[in-house]
Amino acid sequence: RYFTRWYKPDVKGRPCEDFCVLQHSNRRICVITLAEAHPLLQSGKTIKNINYQISANCSRLQNKVSGKSKRTCLFIFQMQGAQFLTELAPLCRISSSDGEEYTIYSCIRGRLIEVNENILSNPALLQEKPSTEGYIAVVLPKFEESKSITQGLLTQKEYEEVLLKRRGSAS
Repeated sequence: RYFTRWYKPDVKGRPCEDFCVLQHSNRRICVITLAEAHPLLQSGKTIKNINYQISANCSRLQNKVSGKSKRTCLFIFQMQGAQFLTELAPLCRISSSDGEEYTIYSCIRGRLIEVNENILSNPALLQEKPSTEGYIAVVLPKFEESKSITQGLLTQKEYEEVLLKRRGSAS
């Protein structure tokens, strides 16, 4: 209830590969999830593998954040060691049982606070509870960018309009 939903549809020109950014009311912390229309959330898809190894030299699992934090208010101070992400930085790759592979992107600039390791042992969380326990990652935008971080993202209403247009062109 403390998060505002923002959407990034058709990331990198891939139809329906939509992501959702849940931005906390403090305007800083963001949770990256799959949007409702993402192919992995459609019926009949089964997740085979989730891999946070982006390249030979980059694993999101190796992201180690240290520093002082006040978790009750979700404010993070003096972060060290967090990987910096651009809008199109890959977070992980997900393979489905039908042979499709999907790259999940950050969609916002900021520091990677954590990845959700729980989905590695229980990939069904990603499909059953994508906005809660099935989230992909937590990203903290730079303070000076926190107000502009949603530029290029759609509101819930704008995203619903995109979905209506898709349904209209599919029929």
